[in-house]
Amino acid sequence: MAIRILIADDHQIVRQGLRALLERAQFDVIGEAGDGAEAVRVAETLKPDIAVLDLVMPTLNGLDAGRQILQRTSTKVILLTMHTGEHHVAAALRAGIRGYLLKSQAAEDLVHAIKEVARGQTFLSPEVSRMVVDGYLSGAPAVDPLAPREREVLQLVAEGRTSKEIAVHLGLSVKTAESYRTHIMEKLDIHETAGLVRYAIRRGLINP
Repeated sequence: MAIRILIADDHQIVRQGLRALLERAQFDVIGEAGDGAEAVRVAETLKPDIAVLDLVMPTLNGLDAGRQILQRTSTKVILLTMHTGEHHVAAALRAGIRGYLLKSQAAEDLVHAIKEVARGQTFLSPEVSRMVVDGYLSGAPAVDPLAPREREVLQLVAEGRTSKEIAVHLGLSVKTAESYRTHIMEKLDIHETAGLVRYAIRRGLINP
């Protein structure tokens, strides 16, 4: 039976390219999503074997979408990204994500990565593997200071959502959404929205 795949990327032309690549390799692409929240919903409904997620997507980034998919389904997750920061890779591996590929190498590596991850193995792009080894040897693993829910709120703030919109989207009270925002600012020692936007860009949560 062909491996069943979900593709999530906010650019339709990228999804089309990935679908063509994977269908040529005899995979069964059973669903697509244009943002992280939709990817979680589709994964829960269709239960694919593998979800291939872009790291930077609206509403919910690929890392946190992947974490939710892993918590709610038996689907395995591969992240596609242009970001090579050690903190991204470390966070993905800690979340249980089994594949981390650079978009620049996806055409060469994605088919192999899917086969490896489907077998229960971990696959990292060569450049990412070198970075992980260097980070391990330096003895200073990168740690994200924010919890997953805080990162979700930060992304929505950086996308320009109001506290009310954030509350509705995440199923919170407005007061709780505002408390998250205040706590994030205190934790990061950033005290204006523009600074939060810059931080979110640096951490790969939104595109500049």
